[in-house]
Amino acid sequence: MTTVKTLLDLPGLRLRPRAGTDLLDRPVTRIYVTELSDPGRYLSAGELVLSGLLWWHAPGDAEPFVAALARSGAAALAASGADSGGIPDDVVDACVRHRIPLLEVPADLSFSVITEQVVLALAAASDSARKRLQAAAEAPVETLVERAAAELGLPCWVLSGLGRLVAGTAPLPMPPEEVVRRYAAREPGPLTVLPVEGRHAVPWLIAVGGPVSTAQAELTEEVAGLVGVTRARAVPPAVSLPEEVCVVALRTEGSDESRDVLTEWLPDAVVFDSAGDTSYAAVARFQPAGLSIVEPLLRAARLLCGVGDPGPRAEAAESARYALAVAARQPGRVAVVRAGEVAAHELLLAGAPAGLRAALRRRVLGPLLAYDAEQHTDLVHTVRVFLECSGSPTRAAKALHVHVNTLRYRIGRAGELLGVDLTEFADQLDVYLALRAGD
Repeated sequence: MTTVKTLLDLPGLRLRPRAGTDLLDRPVTRIYVTELSDPGRYLSAGELVLSGLLWWHAPGDAEPFVAALARSGAAALAASGADSGGIPDDVVDACVRHRIPLLEVPADLSFSVITEQVVLALAAASDSARKRLQAAAEAPVETLVERAAAELGLPCWVLSGLGRLVAGTAPLPMPPEEVVRRYAAREPGPLTVLPVEGRHAVPWLIAVGGPVSTAQAELTEEVAGLVGVTRARAVPPAVSLPEEVCVVALRTEGSDESRDVLTEWLPDAVVFDSAGDTSYAAVARFQPAGLSIVEPLLRAARLLCGVGDPGPRAEAAESARYALAVAARQPGRVAVVRAGEVAAHELLLAGAPAGLRAALRRRVLGPLLAYDAEQHTDLVHTVRVFLECSGSPTRAAKALHVHVNTLRYRIGRAGELLGVDLTEFADQLDVYLALRAGD
């Protein structure tokens, strides 16, 4: 990493510090020459600003110039007083006030020589940084991120596309899922975010704490490549699970990403069955982040998840399969259903093929459906409300806004058409299952 102090140590430049001697460890990313009185719109963080002070005419002129440098995050100001009888005092004072290191350029030194030597120093530092990073290619991700932060002079993080912080050198300025959301939406933010190389369905991202120069961006890309290689060769740790587990079934409709998504989503899980768009994994405890975070980064048309009841793996897998079937009937691109939160009859119906559900509905409700179609009535709805009111005529009549005697007549008529007694529990159960089979 090239710092302001690095440039002071270059013998051919003979730069002399005039202010900010406690700030010489600031990283320098590139050099910018200007004689504008307010160059703010053209500056970026980490720049060494080189000026002959042609914009200075009287005391007070330094304030807007130096303030612009401070706002942009400039590394330092290298100024020549050859045309102004030395560096004016208010330039020195402004640099002290705004905490900008001020370096005096010898009057006999041309800006072309300074530019050439600074560019060479930056190139040499970049090449050395790349070699140091490549020397750590076999290191864990945590070590690579620490090396990257040291070379860039900025904090660095690696995040999963599911919002999991893989490694970092400082606290993130925002939640990990917000970093991923902004990256997916291509929204600007305080971090520079690049994808980590690799063929995984769920990408990793590398984030750098601030804007970066071209050289820093190239170095970040180098780190992203090294992290990608490290991720690809990583061997999942052996996981010991109890006899009773929670099974998670995941389907990525329209793509074969299910296994990658599941292993990234649940790092401590054991995938025991995978067939393209659907995978099953056992985990001791289910506490994942939301799938909706990664959804914009995937090819899948929908992300569906069923979470089984805890138990022996075979039983847990069956309840997960049924929960997945319930999720498939939910609206939206992402649906997660826990078996324990679904009524037993819904799980049973979800496990039945669509053809069987349709046949059940026709066999049990056929006469009633035909009567409604011919008479333009809605006895099917009346029966459903009656059953969902626990067979209470009073509650059902109130829900349907009819007199209770009218309700009793309709239920009696429906029972005649169906050939059952709708006040008997067993008949009620059969009819209600047939009603829900059409949902």
